[in-house]
Amino acid sequence: MDFLRRIVKPKTKEDEDFYYDLKDLLNFKPVKLNHYKKAFTHRSLKMVDKKGKPINYERLEFLGDAILGSVIASYLYKESPRGDEGYLTQMRSKVVSRVNLNKLGKDLDLIRFVKSNVSKNQVGDNIHGNIFEALIGAVYLDRGYNYCHQFIYDQVIIPYVDIQKLEGKISSYKGLIIEWCQKTKRKYKFESYEDTGKQTKKHFSVRITIDGQKVAKGRATSKKKAEEMAAKRVYYAFQKEIAKS
Repeated sequence: MDFLRRIVKPKTKEDEDFYYDLKDLLNFKPVKLNHYKKAFTHRSLKMVDKKGKPINYERLEFLGDAILGSVIASYLYKESPRGDEGYLTQMRSKVVSRVNLNKLGKDLDLIRFVKSNVSKNQVGDNIHGNIFEALIGAVYLDRGYNYCHQFIYDQVIIPYVDIQKLEGKISSYKGLIIEWCQKTKRKYKFESYEDTGKQTKKHFSVRITIDGQKVAKGRATSKKKAEEMAAKRVYYAFQKEIAKS
């Protein structure tokens, strides 16, 4: 352990503070701080290495996403022996949904580590989940799969994964409405259009029709959010019928 301590001993006060903050967060000693620094580097800094390759969290985010998905899949496979492929896929999607990952990142206050040229108030909610995945990627590169697995178990599975609660949680209202319409042979249509109005920030509106009848409308700052809002309204309008199908 003394040998390991000599390897990771920070060279600057900033690195020393970063090291001990990481150690408290991870519950183990980080070895190569550069992996973690990259995990918290935003692309707006436009940093590159000696070969001109970008230095930011995006590649680590990709890696962390894959590892997180595999660990959660393994856990669900063992804990839900009767679940078929569709059930397991749906449950995994609920655990690693963007909403859940953003909450994880916020709960861990990972934004405090991020270095960016963009104000932290303007980077959007998804950065919290993105850097959480990037952190998982950094842990994997630094300490390997076993440490990574334990970190995910401690930070995701124990505090957040309750299979019974997840079974009743709707991860996508749009997906649920489409599945219901297909199952009951109803014709559905999602119509989207830009609807900025008097606001300077771009907004979108989505109108959902079922069997030619307008059922609900949603308006938000992105097409995806507007679709979910409208689909949620359809769900509550037909909740009893959906439950019976």
